[in-house]
Amino acid sequence: MDQVHVIRHKVLVEGRTQRAVARELGVSRVTVKKYLAQAAPVRHEAQPRPRPVSEAVGPRIAALLAESPRWTTAKQRLTATRLHQLLRAEGYAVGVTVVKEAVAEWKRQQREPLVPLTYRAGELAQVDFFEVVVDVAGVRRKAWLFLLRLMYSGRDFGWIYERQDQISFLDGHVRAFAHLGGVPARIAYDNLKPAVAKILAGRERALTLRFAALVSHYLYEPSFCRPGVGHDKGGVEARGKAVRLQALTPIPSADSLDAINTALLAQLDGRVDTRRAGTTETIAARFAEEARLLWPLDVPFVAEAPTTVSISPRALGKVHGAWYSVPCEWADLDLVAWVGATTVTIVGREGTRITHPRQPFGGRSIDYRHYLRALATKPKAVREILPDLLRDLGAPFPAVWDQLVADHTPLDAARQLATILGVLTAEGASAVIPRLEEALRTGAPVRLPRRATRAVALDDEALPATLRDIEVASGIAADYDQWLQDGAA
Repeated sequence: MDQVHVIRHKVLVEGRTQRAVARELGVSRVTVKKYLAQAAPVRHEAQPRPRPVSEAVGPRIAALLAESPRWTTAKQRLTATRLHQLLRAEGYAVGVTVVKEAVAEWKRQQREPLVPLTYRAGELAQVDFFEVVVDVAGVRRKAWLFLLRLMYSGRDFGWIYERQDQISFLDGHVRAFAHLGGVPARIAYDNLKPAVAKILAGRERALTLRFAALVSHYLYEPSFCRPGVGHDKGGVEARGKAVRLQALTPIPSADSLDAINTALLAQLDGRVDTRRAGTTETIAARFAEEARLLWPLDVPFVAEAPTTVSISPRALGKVHGAWYSVPCEWADLDLVAWVGATTVTIVGREGTRITHPRQPFGGRSIDYRHYLRALATKPKAVREILPDLLRDLGAPFPAVWDQLVADHTPLDAARQLATILGVLTAEGASAVIPRLEEALRTGAPVRLPRRATRAVALDDEALPATLRDIEVASGIAADYDQWLQDGAA
């Protein structure tokens, strides 16, 4: 390029002739004329240069690449280096650079052409799950981020779940629609199991029953991506990666997953004043336009799934591999449980609902207040479960136990507590707790005997005629002693 500059300067600036410059620099006049016409000359060939090696080996490379899916996998794929080795083994005298260029060209020709898309307000949203890591109460665990993205405005909704199941999938939609204030006309998905029961021909899908119920409830069109194609919903996939890097780095930490979700949602909503990529408008401005076109909500869809549960003699029900307690009066019954994303609710025959935090497979959630009637007659059982029992009962029972232990032996204290539990079952907390608090406040012994039931005198008219003349004498201990002596004799 230095010589080009000198030639152009001498002719165009200094006014020298092309012949003189060519003679001075020792180049052809044709070269001087070419540099004057084009400062950065391009090589022009009358016909393409022959490539005998590429032409000879090209068909075989294409054939091997086309056949390779039958004897490779995504992780054990055919690389250009390995293909070069196979060709050399077949007797082809070819260099690795030629093979790499041929493979790159073959891939380019096979690549699907992409079309830049535009989105209309209220028309399309995209949904996906992303694996994330969170610290809950000091324990690091894997979790799943449900992300719904409105493609016109760029408004996002995200919620983190402990599991990636159908209930969490449905619950994410219910929360997203409630938070955004409406439903888009169409939502794009992968072919994930919570939604798709079977992939049919083309874009047709057989939906799972619960997902079909969600779609019918909110009246939107589900749209599914082609299997194995990663760019059919690239908007939410790119946004999911950005959320992990921007909102979930460093790893979020809180005492509960709800606290982490509250902070995440506030951070996502805080983006509305930023500019929507590819436009001159903010996310908030475009969402204001889009919100008017979302399908209005009526009543929320119930994301909980019903299932039958058989209650064991220990008043425990097994739901999705975890155990949950119910009142001991429900033992040996078959009931209905409603499984939610974070809760499990078991419904009794009379309509009473017992709700527990949802446990992982093999976990247990036991509330010992459900066993008060049984514990009233089992002082030894009271001692075995005492810490958990006092935790579930709450104040003032820990203080009551401390007072009982101070006044009695541990066994007698357990008996006294069992008696108190019996009274609590019979009379209710509103009648028992004030009496316990009064005893603790005054320093009186913590005793809570059962209130005696008064005998009810019946009129003669209330008795059958055949029983009115019968008199039953009251028994005394001396009578039983005499019967024992008579029996011994």
